[in-house]
Amino acid sequence: MKEVIEKLISINKTISTMESCTGGCLANEITNIEDSSKVFSFGAVTYSSEYKIKLGVNKEIIDKYTVCSKEVSNEMSKSICNYTNSNYGVGITGLLDDSSIVYISIYDKDNNKYYNQTLTSSNKNRKENKKIIIKIIIDMLNNIIKEEIWKYIIH
Repeated sequence: MKEVIEKLISINKTISTMESCTGGCLANEITNIEDSSKVFSFGAVTYSSEYKIKLGVNKEIIDKYTVCSKEVSNEMSKSICNYTNSNYGVGITGLLDDSSIVYISIYDKDNNKYYNQTLTSSNKNRKENKKIIIKIIIDMLNNIIKEEIWKYIIH
């Protein structure tokens, strides 16, 4: 995560999170890094649909696709970006039970682009599943931000 924070600082970009099944693990990882306050705008744990909706997730999308879906993770990532005026938003929703399925969405507001990952696991250990999810998000963010840095270098 340190590399992600350093890269965000170097390109003057911000990030916010809306987490459900990870319960704030990503926000915790971000805030464990010194100087993260320069780039981390806001972290929301929206375990219930009610609070996803209060932060801008379209209720009709939840009703149509269910709260555990790629479409809702996209709504979460974009909604948190808009709510906080961040450059990047991360939305995480899913189930961490016997048939774990998790939907990750990273929204790049500046380019109006979503990056998605769907994870499934038979691992029944919630803590271990959360660690895996966070590692995947860190890898995703590193790749996304590398693309942004290349744009700065080329121009």
